[in-house]
Amino acid sequence: MSDSNRLPVSHPLRPDLAHVAELVPPGSRVLDLGCGPGTLLRHLIDDRGCSGTGVEHDPDMLLAAISTGVPVLDLDLDADLGEFSDRSYDMVILSRTLQTVQRPSDVLAQMARISDRLVVSMPNFGLWRHRLRLLSGHMPQSRELPFAWYDTPNLHHATLVDLEHYFAGLGLEVEQRVPLTEAGRRLRTDRGANLVAGAAIYLLRPVGR
Repeated sequence: MSDSNRLPVSHPLRPDLAHVAELVPPGSRVLDLGCGPGTLLRHLIDDRGCSGTGVEHDPDMLLAAISTGVPVLDLDLDADLGEFSDRSYDMVILSRTLQTVQRPSDVLAQMARISDRLVVSMPNFGLWRHRLRLLSGHMPQSRELPFAWYDTPNLHHATLVDLEHYFAGLGLEVEQRVPLTEAGRRLRTDRGANLVAGAAIYLLRPVGR
């Protein structure tokens, strides 16, 4: 088979990304920031009739995303989001990436400028397992936070309570919260999520829109 006829490479969708995809209305114009290998965007295009663009700065992930056939740009989330016009997308997604950027407030402000709907997911530092690790004198490690403290890409840690106060301070209203288990499955109940959720997905909108 020639390169021109080769089908895009597909990858299985992680459980947490499946929940992100459920928040995206069919046919939406989607901007996926920190898109990694392009798995989510490929799924949204193929299964939900969406159009969109991925943004990735890691060279290996950028090549992986290109191999899936999705449109992807090599941009720095902290510096280059001004390239996108106001309200140019129906939804902007930032999955498991907010904790890695240098200026999260600026990134969220840019996202709110680009779209009226934001999807943001982030690990929960308040998980009971993390609290026990701290009580034992060690920094937390888990499936959601697998890195040692000296070798982590994560610059910021927050509990769900911290995160929701932060969103409110930035003028972002939580329309929906999806708390997840450490395996990325949806918790059966939202009760006590700050203690038992490994991560959470948020559907946000700027207040007043």
